[in-house]
Amino acid sequence: MSTMEALLQPIGTLKVPEPNTPSLEGLHGSIPVPPTNSGFWRQWLAFTGPAVLISVGYMDPGNWGSDLQAGASYRYGLLWVVAASSIMAVLMQVCSARLGVVTGKDLAQMCRDHYPRWTIWPNWIGCELAIGACDLAEVLGSAVALNLLFHIPMLWAVIITAFDVLLLLALQGLGMRLIEAIILLLVATIGVCYFIELFVLPQTIPSFGEMGGALLTPGFRKVGMIYVAISIIGATVMPHNLYLHSALVQSRRIGTNEASVRQAIRFNTLDSVVALTVAFFVNAAILVLAAEVFYGRTDLTLASGEVVAFNANSDWIRVAYLTLAPLLGTAAASTLFAVALLASGQSSTITGTLAGQVVMEGFLHWHIRPWVRRLLTRALAITPAIVIIGLRGDGGSVTDLLVLSQVLLALQLPFAMFPLLHFTSSRLYMGKFANGWFLLVAGWGSCLLITALDLCGLWNQFIAG
Repeated sequence: MSTMEALLQPIGTLKVPEPNTPSLEGLHGSIPVPPTNSGFWRQWLAFTGPAVLISVGYMDPGNWGSDLQAGASYRYGLLWVVAASSIMAVLMQVCSARLGVVTGKDLAQMCRDHYPRWTIWPNWIGCELAIGACDLAEVLGSAVALNLLFHIPMLWAVIITAFDVLLLLALQGLGMRLIEAIILLLVATIGVCYFIELFVLPQTIPSFGEMGGALLTPGFRKVGMIYVAISIIGATVMPHNLYLHSALVQSRRIGTNEASVRQAIRFNTLDSVVALTVAFFVNAAILVLAAEVFYGRTDLTLASGEVVAFNANSDWIRVAYLTLAPLLGTAAASTLFAVALLASGQSSTITGTLAGQVVMEGFLHWHIRPWVRRLLTRALAITPAIVIIGLRGDGGSVTDLLVLSQVLLALQLPFAMFPLLHFTSSRLYMGKFANGWFLLVAGWGSCLLITALDLCGLWNQFIAG
């Protein structure tokens, strides 16, 4: 089907499906898995995918903006937050995958089926706001990429991103596996460059002793650190991904016997740990290199002799390519960073669209076409970007908006984490596959910690304002 044919199809239907109809029905049970007695690698390959797709969203422009702000403003002071939030993300995604495998329902469906009816609309609206906040980060990241690649003014670059639905439909015609491979190749390229700069290139090798000290001595020692820390958490433990992961794992056609369920839980857990560990190293590298290149400096002299000036209020996402300049040179660094930023933004629009379908179908039983969801979400996201950049001009701080969008995600997190942990900790819903003592303690501890940080951050901002 061509892009034009997809756009000309009817918007969709508003209907109540049959009971127990899965979200993302076209993907449900579409991938066969080998029997439980087949080899380890064959089984792992069959289950690998959902967490990889989720993890790409953990390396989106919102993450990059928060990590850059943290490193440039506080050196390694918030590196422990990147590590802690990554651990919390692993815990939550493991619980999400477990819920989908055991119950055969996603988190939105479980909330609709087992919570009071009056909670449906507030929960759905909160999820949509979170998806819109995440999409705001994709808008800004894609706009910065277009600005770097083609020198398009930021306002027009933001407007152009409204039409990325056409690109999304065209890319989907190539197949999801190829899209994922291209995106992962770009992210891997960035990762390899950062690895060389961190461990090989003399002028950018960090102080590993100081990094270790920062990891082992958590705290908020400077004004503004809590706010940025909350944005890092929101960028890493995305609330809508908890809904999406519980639906994506159902794309595997697993048996209903105990051995098959245990196999699915085991390999989805492994998939989550590996994929999100890679995401942690990429995010940590961005923070560390931002600290090395930007922290405490007022300017940077490039190999060409050009001097780039910046200060504490600089728009870090727009000069982030300079973290690659010591290895690649300014021109190549700018191009590679822009392409990777654009790719990560576009890949996250795919997960955002899927997450939107899951929460809409799960909470409301509404079925509309993905391109319509894409346009509605993007329209909601570009409005604040156009207003802010239109008022401030190209000098307006994109990083500020990026960080704010991730803070909004963090504020929505408890409303996804509490029901997720409630369901997965209960034998009533999970039977013998309910969370064990480790997931109980670590999961609820993470949930309470994030909630406390949200409340503390809101109070601090209220006092400061």
